[in-house]
Amino acid sequence: MEEENEEYTIEVEKLHKRYGKLEAVNGISFNVRKGEIVGFLGPNGAGKSTTMRILTGYSPATSGIAKICGHPVAANLHAIKRCIGYMPENNPLPNELRVREYLKWRAKLKEIPRSIRNEKIQLALERCDLMRTSDRIIGKLSKGFRQRVGIADAILAEPEVIIMDEPTIGLDPHQVIMIRDLISNLRGTMSVILSSHILPEIEMSCDRVLIINGGKIVGQGTPQELREVFINATTYELEINGEQQVLNNALKKISPDLEITKFSKFDNCTFSDVEIRGQGQHDYREEIFNALAQDDAIRVRSLRRRQAPLEDVFLAATRRSWDTVDNQIAIAETEEKTPQDSSPANKPQEDSVEDAVSKK
Repeated sequence: MEEENEEYTIEVEKLHKRYGKLEAVNGISFNVRKGEIVGFLGPNGAGKSTTMRILTGYSPATSGIAKICGHPVAANLHAIKRCIGYMPENNPLPNELRVREYLKWRAKLKEIPRSIRNEKIQLALERCDLMRTSDRIIGKLSKGFRQRVGIADAILAEPEVIIMDEPTIGLDPHQVIMIRDLISNLRGTMSVILSSHILPEIEMSCDRVLIINGGKIVGQGTPQELREVFINATTYELEINGEQQVLNNALKKISPDLEITKFSKFDNCTFSDVEIRGQGQHDYREEIFNALAQDDAIRVRSLRRRQAPLEDVFLAATRRSWDTVDNQIAIAETEEKTPQDSSPANKPQEDSVEDAVSKK
């Protein structure tokens, strides 16, 4: 058990959070290793922010276990808050303070010793590229700089765990790149949980991804592992001069798993825009190129492999989880419509169950 606590900075087991009859978090379990950056994905209302509030001690769990750096969140809030840097989605910064003044105040609240306080503030300012704005009033900063102030606050005490909820929301592309680079620089030194709806940012920044839907984790792993589970196919994009049937015959000699999904000619051009879909994760590029290069009836101008974007993986994972829920409801409906339930004595009870299912 001691080895597990040393390996994982975040441990979550069968975590539940209920608001009345609503199960916002429904028995989720996951771990985060030291120095790992983990993306937390899910549609609105999936339970992401609720989970983050539980981990940071802002909201108690209904049941289950959550540990930060080996400390149970429910039993030792003061200890876990020493281990966490938290940046909420709507960061409540004081508009009247200057950046350096705010970080001095936060350093005092975080109980950073006076002897190293200025050193920690300076390091946070440099990491977040805030040196030139350190004496400016926070209320007069742009959205991007305010986000950086929030991150500087989160990393100020150099905690073992950083939790960020939508850190790039509302930023322009240049600001997004700077925040992404800043988060990537934390890899190996701090464990980071990052929630965002900007899925390309998650894929570029994170080592691993957790997908949550309906309060449950419906997928977890590296982006490539998730592709293999939910998509398990690869698309090849080509520009060729030749007929579709000739191309199809060449592909069948390579593998029966290859099929043409798009074949359209460019305007006023003898070349065609082609998409080929291959099942599994095997890379057929070299085999396709060699086969077409040897065929005098086809000329290849370009060939590239396009893996499914994380958006497709996310949609497939959440769709599959909703399909499971729909299937469970359908089974419930079937079980309620048994022959004995169709008797007049049981008819009122049957109607009430059907009404309840339809309301879901």
